[in-house]
Amino acid sequence: MLYDTILYEVKDQIATITLNRGDVMNALNARMRAEITDAVKTAGFEARVIVLTGVGRAFCSGQDLGDGSSAASLDLERVLRDEYVPMLHAITESPVPTIAAVNGAAAGAGANLALAADVVIATQSAFFMQAFTRIGLIPDAGGTWALPRQMGLAKAMGAALFADKISAQQADEWGMIWEAVPDAEFASTVAARASQLAQGPTQAYAHVKQALRGAFENDLEAQLTLEAQLQGQCGKTRDFREGVVAFAEKRSPKFEGR
Repeated sequence: MLYDTILYEVKDQIATITLNRGDVMNALNARMRAEITDAVKTAGFEARVIVLTGVGRAFCSGQDLGDGSSAASLDLERVLRDEYVPMLHAITESPVPTIAAVNGAAAGAGANLALAADVVIATQSAFFMQAFTRIGLIPDAGGTWALPRQMGLAKAMGAALFADKISAQQADEWGMIWEAVPDAEFASTVAARASQLAQGPTQAYAHVKQALRGAFENDLEAQLTLEAQLQGQCGKTRDFREGVVAFAEKRSPKFEGR
């Protein structure tokens, strides 16, 4: 499939979506947001895992302030509601696991685009920055939801107010991301993680996502009920039967994934 602002490839059940505006550090314009939304939705049918990454030295530098009319005249509420919200929902509600492979700078909405993924793997030279207050704004693109949940309120508040760079190593230590890996090992680590998920029980992964993301809104009783419902559904899948048989036969399971 051909796009103007991203690259899209499916190989070995892995869909790789690469932000491809390297001349502006992969800044998000309206077309890119629409194309990411479309590609993520398409990948949910064509692959068993999605990897989102960027070309060049940046993952994503955030909103393209040079896109269209003057930045000061942008209707930010409309842009967020009509363009960012569908993109973020496509990622968080994808039926397959999503990995943000943060290959460099992830700033502003670009940082929060990464944090929308199920798993974030960053190269150690990468950094995250909630740059919004530097131009008189608040974190958006889901940042005010993700940051306190992933970092805790104290770290999230400091990150939002001071707009400091957060190194990949700091992000790892604070629980903001899954892992930071040496630059030389980044590509192989992302490939190995993606391959592991692509060979796994896709339906179980979808239910894991539903259960964990729902946990923040549920009390214990509601969460236990949700667990039971989802586990009941998992127990009726071919993947569960295969997993049990493979365990008994002392071999690796071969999951169908659907």
